Amino acid sequence: MAWFRSPNTPITDWQGRRVWIVGASSGIGAALAAELDSRGARLALSARRAGRLRELAQIMRDALVLPLDVTDAHAFTPAMMQILDAWGGLDLIILNAGVYTPLRAWDLTTDTARQTVHTNLLGVMDGVAAVVPQMLRQHDGAIAIVGGAAGYRGLPRALAYGPSKAALINFAETLYLDLAPQGVSVFIINPGFAATLSAQADLDTAAPIAAADAARHIIRGFAGGGFEIHFPRRFTRAVKLLRWLPDRLYFRIAARSDRQ
Repeated sequence: MAWFRSPNTPITDWQGRRVWIVGASSGIGAALAAELDSRGARLALSARRAGRLRELAQIMRDALVLPLDVTDAHAFTPAMMQILDAWGGLDLIILNAGVYTPLRAWDLTTDTARQTVHTNLLGVMDGVAAVVPQMLRQHDGAIAIVGGAAGYRGLPRALAYGPSKAALINFAETLYLDLAPQGVSVFIINPGFAATLSAQADLDTAAPIAAADAARHIIRGFAGGGFEIHFPRRFTRAVKLLRWLPDRLYFRIAARSDRQ
């Protein structure tokens, strides 16, 4: 029956696949770049740190280095043009750039909130806007957006980060409704907190996961073709359950975890 089919076209063969990773200089992005390079993908690497990107490219077969700042709304289109000049098309963009600042209500400033939303949400929208016209012309391709389990429901110390990730989940769902009928796949990737983020946030319950393990989870998710890729499952499923709890019980659990 139709409703049992994968919502996206599964990605299983990476040989020669043209992949643009935004936020590739460290963490999950760098781990994905290394893993996909080993599988034969052709890579374009973007992040603010040009030196770090060049270091990564030196250990890869033939990666394009395209430094950019995702908070610059005009940075994506010139980078996309370079990709088209080099490859003639694009098969997958992975929008991974993001920032996290632990934030409580009494620490909230407009500067911190704006920086978080601009990087985590508007930067993703700008990247999508740059690639959609080409993918529609191809009637093929995939967009992968890295959200996060913090977007499922409000969590302590995520006053700006959580809302930005919740918005990304909603954005990806709406994007899928428009693009799936046109042959373009949309994936939302919702990790539990990566190890580096957990250390920064002091989130003992956040199920930290190493970047290399996260990359392998993501690649398995692409192969499955599902809309959402989330991991580690024990943690993300637990956070998902919070969405179904009555508010009184949810707030009690969240407050208790904040005191641990």
